[in-house]
Amino acid sequence: MFKVLVVDDEEKIREVIREYAEFEGHTVVEAKDGMEAVNLCRTEDFDVIVMDIMMPKLDGFSAYKEIKKAKEIPVLMLSARGEEYDKLFGFEIGIDDYVVKPFSPKEVMARLNVIVNRNRKSKEETMKSSRLTFKGLQIDMIGRNVFVDGIKADMTPKEYELLFYLVRNKNVALTREKLLNEVWGFDFYGDDRTVDTHIKMLRNSIGPYRDYIVTLRGLGYKFEYIE
Repeated sequence: MFKVLVVDDEEKIREVIREYAEFEGHTVVEAKDGMEAVNLCRTEDFDVIVMDIMMPKLDGFSAYKEIKKAKEIPVLMLSARGEEYDKLFGFEIGIDDYVVKPFSPKEVMARLNVIVNRNRKSKEETMKSSRLTFKGLQIDMIGRNVFVDGIKADMTPKEYELLFYLVRNKNVALTREKLLNEVWGFDFYGDDRTVDTHIKMLRNSIGPYRDYIVTLRGLGYKFEYIE
């Protein structure tokens, strides 16, 4: 089951999609224009959006761009226009599917099920890849937690960021300058000793697994782990 936002200035279109979606057990919220859709997405979460392109106040493409600034919600676009340009433009800005009016409600529901299932699978894979284990060192990037032999490590925000960056670039040699730019930012005013100091703190925080952070003399560091 999923929660869908149906955005169309034609009430009959919204009613048809609602009828079929609710019949399958899904929750439906309606919006009659792009502006209303943007405001709804700021206050509510949706699993998928069905969005018409030609609408008053704010067209579907513009509304989708605004929604993307705040949330990643998959979208199926509806349009009375079947020109290739519209389809290509839609896919270029990131929409998931495109259906031309008049459409089959059953086909729309089938496409929505595919979109939602694909998106959920992608999120599950992302969650799985964000939880990494290196023997007794466990790293949860999304939850922002690090466990050393089952005990949660007490680390500073910069230690977390430094460790996460090192791990994302596992077995890759990273210069001190690269670490400064990527972890502290290009506008950071400091020197190489900042990196060295935080590496020392990080090693202390991960205790028995400190040797995973290897010093590259005259260059920088790398997180080294060979499975």
